[in-house]
Formats: sequence, C-alpha cells, structure tokens
Amino acid sequence: MTTESLPTAVLPPPRTGPSWLPLPGTYTAAPGRCIAELTARLGPLPTLRRRLTAEQAGLTVAPDAEDCVLSLELTGRPLRGRTLGFVSTSITPEADGSRLSVPGELALDGADGSDDAFVPAELTLRVVDRADSQLLALGALRLPYGPLRRTTGLTLPRTRPADRIRLLVAVEFTCPA
Repeated sequence: MTTESLPTAVLPPPRTGPSWLPLPGTYTAAPGRCIAELTARLGPLPTLRRRLTAEQAGLTVAPDAEDCVLSLELTGRPLRGRTLGFVSTSITPEADGSRLSVPGELALDGADGSDDAFVPAELTLRVVDRADSQLLALGALRLPYGPLRRTTGLTLPRTRPADRIRLLVAVEFTCPA
C-alpha cells in the first residue's frame, strides 16, 4: 500500500447576509454617483422635471435581511431650500434578486423648523450590477401629489399642475476603502 499526499483546498468562509446585496457593511455613494430627478405629471404629461442634489446616500447591509437600511437625502430648487429624505424599513428581493422592493418613509423637513411629516412610500430598484463591495441600481418612487402636498407641505409652482410625483434615482453604492 502506498500513501499519496493530495493538495487541500481552503474553502472561503460561508457568506453572511442576504445574497441579493453586497457583503455586510456600510456603503455610501460618492459625490456624482447618485442622480435623482423629480418629475410632476398631470395625466400622461410631465409638467415639471428637475434634477435634485444628493446630499447623502447610504446603504447598510446587515447579516439579517430585515435590518438592512437604504437612506437618501435630497435637496434642490424645486424643494425651495428644504430637504427630501427617504429611509427604508426593509429591503426585499423580487424574482431572482434582479429587482429590490424598498418600502420606507418619505419626509420633507419642516421649513419653519417644525417636525418632519412622513409619508409611506415604496422605492422599486432594478439591480444593474452587484459585487461583494458595490451595488449599482436604478429605481423609481411614485406617489399621488395631493396626499403628498397635504401631508408634507411639498408645493409646486401654481403654473405646474400635477396629479402625481415620480422620484427617479440612479445610485452606485461602494464600500469606502
């Protein structure tokens, strides 16, 4: 009988966290890597379309899928010096993980220093690219304008009628080195 030594392969540690997101950690969008656009629509016609500035865009991936959080802070001329914020309550995959459903709360800070008013909203993201240390996604959030205006105080110019609002977001989250 002869003995033979065979090479051993070292297996990587098992992956923690949800498989449809990058590895657990805190991810941010670098300046210029988050684009947001606010569109007001009346029926099929857009009545206002403006680019917003992303002051902050973050993604926290936790080992437990229910603890993952996506947050956005947007400013711009159509908001008249106020900040529009979105914070998710969960992130769940749809189909094979190529789409993500991100329910959360949309808030417009109080112009007079009052408390923020929150509106439930759902951001639907399409995953364009995913790796262990990055997530590139494109998505939209749609809300009726009337309830949003009454709850948060978001107003458009009188010459810009609208029955619904769409917030389009393109973002690349990367792990800071």
